[in-house]
Amino acid sequence: MTATTLPAPPRRVSPGATVSQTFTLAWRSLVQIKHNPWELLDLSIQPIMFLLLFTYVFGGAISGSTGDYLQFALPGLLVQNALFYTLSTAIGLNTDITKGVFDRLRSLPIARSAPLAGRIIADTFKQVWAFALLIGFGMVLGFRVTTGVAGVLGALALLVVVALAMSWLSVLIGLTASNPEKVQMFAFSLMMPLTFTSSALVNPDTFPGWLAAWARVNPVTHLSDAIRGLLIGGEVAQPALVSLLWAAGFMVVFAPLAIRVFRRTA
Repeated sequence: MTATTLPAPPRRVSPGATVSQTFTLAWRSLVQIKHNPWELLDLSIQPIMFLLLFTYVFGGAISGSTGDYLQFALPGLLVQNALFYTLSTAIGLNTDITKGVFDRLRSLPIARSAPLAGRIIADTFKQVWAFALLIGFGMVLGFRVTTGVAGVLGALALLVVVALAMSWLSVLIGLTASNPEKVQMFAFSLMMPLTFTSSALVNPDTFPGWLAAWARVNPVTHLSDAIRGLLIGGEVAQPALVSLLWAAGFMVVFAPLAIRVFRRTA
């Protein structure tokens, strides 16, 4: 009886196969919600809690009116929520690594970037859900979009592009940390000051001079200003362009680093 020799898997994966494998692994991450609905519930409750907290606890003190503050702060909360949710990419990725899921993926003849990109794309779809939920609940509370449907779609597109690019930093953190707890500690230590020292929730003109100078170059400030302009009016072109440049920088720097670290640990 002659033994059958299976052909070796190709050393390189074609671009078409890479895209297919990436979306297959993205679907794997999304379908997990069916078995763990608490993940979607957590994704839904946290943005609403932040919206209620900042509007009704701090809104009157900051703006003198909860309605005025809601109109100002909701675009910033959209940005804050999107950036904080990139942390779930790092935590989910690190959990897969520590549980051995990635060991099984590495044994398959798939593109090295597919598990990483698949996780990011799946989390991007979840971001769309959180964006829609926050806008809808904000409108129930009194928030009003003054730029129409085009403004909402533009804000969503810009937010997704920037979050997608910044997710590669989260991927790098998830690959290098030893456990999910360290991922969360390091990532929050990075994201908290970045989001709160910006124009997301308050006007930076009220900051001390040195902090206001940082806030003006903070990428979160530019993104918040662009989203605010797209939703309620104001300057859009300049902050949106700067945000896209920051996104390109994050992508160029951290995507190759994350893929290189993933390959080295293979």
